[in-house]
Amino acid sequence: MRWTAAAAFGLEGLVKQDLKRLGMLRIAPLETGGVSFEGGPADGFRANLWLRTADRIFLTLDEFKALSFDALFEGVRAIPWEDYLPEDASFPVRAQCARSCLMSPSDCQAIVKKAVADRLGARYGRLRMPETGAEFQICVSIHRDTARIDLNSSGDALSRRGYRTWNAEAPLRETLAAALVLSSPWRPRLPLYDPCCGGGTLLIEAAFIALDRAPGLKRRFAMENWPFVPVRECTNARDEAQARFSEGWKRPLDIGGSDIDPDAIELAKRHLKQADLQGRIPVRVADLRQLPPRGDCGAYLVNPPYGERLGDLKCARAVARQLGALQARSPKWSLTAITADAGFEKAYGGRADRKRRFYNGRLECETLIFQGQERI
Repeated sequence: MRWTAAAAFGLEGLVKQDLKRLGMLRIAPLETGGVSFEGGPADGFRANLWLRTADRIFLTLDEFKALSFDALFEGVRAIPWEDYLPEDASFPVRAQCARSCLMSPSDCQAIVKKAVADRLGARYGRLRMPETGAEFQICVSIHRDTARIDLNSSGDALSRRGYRTWNAEAPLRETLAAALVLSSPWRPRLPLYDPCCGGGTLLIEAAFIALDRAPGLKRRFAMENWPFVPVRECTNARDEAQARFSEGWKRPLDIGGSDIDPDAIELAKRHLKQADLQGRIPVRVADLRQLPPRGDCGAYLVNPPYGERLGDLKCARAVARQLGALQARSPKWSLTAITADAGFEKAYGGRADRKRRFYNGRLECETLIFQGQERI
């Protein structure tokens, strides 16, 4: 089977690395964003379970040229849907179109829906499909006149880890938080501190990595309701992930955070509890201007206000100056920050040693890495 791990702009390389660690075959980047790979249903399940920076995992059923609505209909109808969808399957359709002859998502949705219903109706002898059973979300993506037909195996986005049921102001999506951790100089053997921790997302994602905790361990995926997916293999994969976390729990962990807002710290404590990390990550109310200097090398990791959605630009620049002063007090520590403020480096008081471009929602951001005196 061919699978597609969809990813936001800039995260494809991290997804590719994770797929290699999982031992997936024929891994290849896609022009439309994301990474393709091959494997059986159990491999698709493991990708859902373990990929930290992917948005969703799709089972790709076919790709073909679609220069007209008739070509789209015939191409979709030719797919053996009866091999995937049971008679009572619910099959909503989502569509996106770019740089193609067919540029109406709503029309493409209707045509794909009709083609699937026509094929299944002929197979099961029905004029109308009941759609009362498990959901099989069909996704059609038309790019440069090539239609790709997928089944959404994840269901909800993979950023929905299950631990964050309350939101702080300007929250960082979990997949982007994981990308920030993985792109930073920090490694699990080193201390990590977030002086603007908010709801604690960066701390939790770092701890998941350090303790070998699968990000999807505590949630379910749409493909678990698919009849052709082997239940035992999925159960075994989840049990193995739980065993790895239980073993990883024994590892030492030097991760902590603070925030000037008491409500944010209370929220972080709730999220830590829901992530099964209670007692492992200390968080407290503190002004970053008053944080003490640190000695041996470590890493600050922070999602400060940008002056866009949270606070104003003047406040954001003040925080950037305070972060520069914080690192100056701890010269052996690196500092990694994600920001949409083009003036961050000037306010911080130095140029970043490395940069990566990401998107936080619709905001184009840069991850700025300021190395300490002792490179990690």
